[in-house]
This record gives sequence, structure tokens and C-alpha cells, in this order.
Amino acid sequence: MSKITDLANPAPLGLMGFGMTTILLNLHNLGLFKLNSMILGMGICYGGLAQIIAGMMEFRKGNTFGTTAFTSYGLFWLSFIFLVVFPRNAPEFAPDSASLAAYLFLWGLFTMIMFFGTLKTNKGLQTVFFTLTVLFFLLTASSFIPTLLPIAAIDGIFCGFSAFYLSLAEVLNEGREKAILPIGPVKS
Repeated sequence: MSKITDLANPAPLGLMGFGMTTILLNLHNLGLFKLNSMILGMGICYGGLAQIIAGMMEFRKGNTFGTTAFTSYGLFWLSFIFLVVFPRNAPEFAPDSASLAAYLFLWGLFTMIMFFGTLKTNKGLQTVFFTLTVLFFLLTASSFIPTLLPIAAIDGIFCGFSAFYLSLAEVLNEGREKAILPIGPVKS
């Protein structure tokens, strides 16, 4: 029977699921392609399910922050896809600007609080949570001021790539047992 410390690090899986899905959605928000099944599929499978799995693996390791973050954002992606797809069959249930803004604002508030939980971690994770906080608040504002959406999209693409980078850095650094890709020092 393996010890909990012998378990693989689930964070790269969760970070990559978050990062790739966030990049794709924000490329759409930038107007490069329409919202389609590619983004929705990524939102369900990689953004949603992979992050939930990573969260449950973090639970097994006893990491409350990782459990809360990955499981919550996995469920965010599933709820977001539901908000997009469900109204197509029942348009009367489509969220209006105010309700969508409230949804995004609460996710921004949650993310801001989680950002404070990263302050004793590496700069890479701090960057992901800071830019995600900004993204949620920009998306909230763009519910009322649509001209802010491209700015939110650029921040979202940067946020997604920062998670993508951190995921790869953790895989490579752990595999080589040295810093191949820097992620910044861990504060004590």
C-alpha cells in the first residue's frame, strides 16, 4: 500500500484542463471563432471532468486548497456549459445580463479570496489566480459594457497560458527533479 506522499501530483492535470479550456473560450471571446462543440466539449471533458478528478486526487493527498480550487473550477465549467446549452431548448431560462453578471461576480469574488491563498506559494500559481480574478471581474463588467469583452479575452488568454505553463513546469521540474521551467520561489 502506497503512502499518500507517493501519489502523483494531480495539479498539472487540473491546471492543463483549466488552461486549455480558458484559452479556447477566450479566443472565441476575442472573436476568432464561434462558440461551438469544440469549446463545449473541452468545457465538459477537460475543463470540467479533468479538474474535478484532479480535485478529488488533491483531496486524497490532503490538500484543501487544491481540492477546493480544482473541484470548484471543474464545476464552474460544467455550470457554464449548462448556462450556454440549456437555454437553446428552453429560451425562457436564458440568463439576462444582470443574472450573468451576478454569476461572474461571485466567481470573481471566490477567485479573489482563493488568490490570497496563493500568496505563500510560487509566483506561477499567484499569476494564474490574479489574472483569473481580473478576468472574472472584466467579464462581469462586460455584461453591461460589451466593449470590455476583448480586454477580458486578452487577460483570459494570458491567464490560460499561465496555467498551461505552470502545468508543464510542474511536470518537467518534478520529472527532472530540478527547475527546468522557473515558477518562482515558494514563500515560507
